[in-house]
Amino acid sequence: MHELVKSKGWYEKDSKRPQTPRNLAVSLSIEAAEILEHFQFGDEIKDKDELGSELADVTLYLLQLASVSGIDLEEAVLKKIEVNKTREWDKEN
Repeated sequence: MHELVKSKGWYEKDSKRPQTPRNLAVSLSIEAAEILEHFQFGDEIKDKDELGSELADVTLYLLQLASVSGIDLEEAVLKKIEVNKTREWDKEN
């Protein structure tokens, strides 16, 4: 991802697509919303390739956001899994 971003000049100060955490978070949210379009009027996946492309966009923005924010995403995921092991869902009080 870094090679692509660098080759497009998006790390440059005058870039029209600055790689700031805010900009990447906004882009991530927009791309995630595009996934919902595939399920707007039904539960079935109509175009698996298009859905895969949107999922790839989300993944790339997520990885880039973690990178420019200095977050080791693998470590964060593993920590979150450990936290989730101790959580309980759907439990009646």
